[in-house]
Amino acid sequence: MASMKDIAGICGVSIATVSKALNGHNDIGEDTKKLVCKTAKELGYFPNSSARALKINKSYNLGVLFIDEARSGLTHDYFVSILDNFKGMAEQNGYDITFINGSKQRKDGMSYLDCCRYRGVDGVVIACVNFEELDVQELVQSDLPIVTIDYLFNNRIAIMSDNVKGVRDLVSYIYECGHRKIAFIHGAASAVTQSRLSSFHRAIEELGLKIPDEYIKEVPYRDTEKTAIATDELLDLKNPPTCIMFSDDFAGIGGVNAIKSRGLSIPDDISVVGYDGIRITRFIDPMLTTINQNTAEMGRIAAERLIDLIERPKTTLIELIMIQGELEKGASVKKLK
Repeated sequence: MASMKDIAGICGVSIATVSKALNGHNDIGEDTKKLVCKTAKELGYFPNSSARALKINKSYNLGVLFIDEARSGLTHDYFVSILDNFKGMAEQNGYDITFINGSKQRKDGMSYLDCCRYRGVDGVVIACVNFEELDVQELVQSDLPIVTIDYLFNNRIAIMSDNVKGVRDLVSYIYECGHRKIAFIHGAASAVTQSRLSSFHRAIEELGLKIPDEYIKEVPYRDTEKTAIATDELLDLKNPPTCIMFSDDFAGIGGVNAIKSRGLSIPDDISVVGYDGIRITRFIDPMLTTINQNTAEMGRIAAERLIDLIERPKTTLIELIMIQGELEKGASVKKLK
């Protein structure tokens, strides 16, 4: 592998001059800089990342803390889209990404913060974790630049999808289609679930509807089997709903299958809606009514703000950034007379 000494010998300059040229310093001539960079490229020279990090106290490496308890990992349609766009924006700005794992995943018992220190990341984005876990709290309270996805801390930048508006838009559309008996199979307890559930009850109240308690059921996100069971329970009621809201599109597949296994038709016999706008909803028959979350924007802005925190810490605002989704009407809600 070529070294700066090799480049210096070919160009007839000092190693210090080579270093300055490769790092873009302005106190050397432009012709010399071009010659050094051209020679380095021809020799296939790459600076040692560890040495560079020590010199400038920066690794150009962003940590990603992503612990999916549902074990869907990087097949989790919603978060994988956010992280893919986060990665793209990070790379555009010259950063690499490293996935962080901690005590529950490591035999040596290192915490998330320990792993971040060990990996030397410049900052961390946190998504899809138990934010109340002590290891996560320790990381959030550290001096590392941090951006959270779908969770708000007082002292951290948070990127959140507007779940309140999303649920309100769904309920309003269902109501406009003539439905008055609306059930909601919501996700397990979390900040996102609380926002959605509160928005549902508020929208129902504002519309003057009274929804019986048995219309509200809790099922873990992305759990198709339990969603199918909850759907069957709703359909078995003496006074069943005319429309069921699912916690997310993926879980909704379980509900759709339960409905079809009864020989019922969507939306003629029962209407359904999902949430997220994942790609698979384009292939469900009929096409699922849902909220398309703007995951591309969420990932891009998360990377931008994290890099701002790293490179411009004194001028970057600590703020909540709310990203709105869009109602996809699909064809799974019947218009009642």
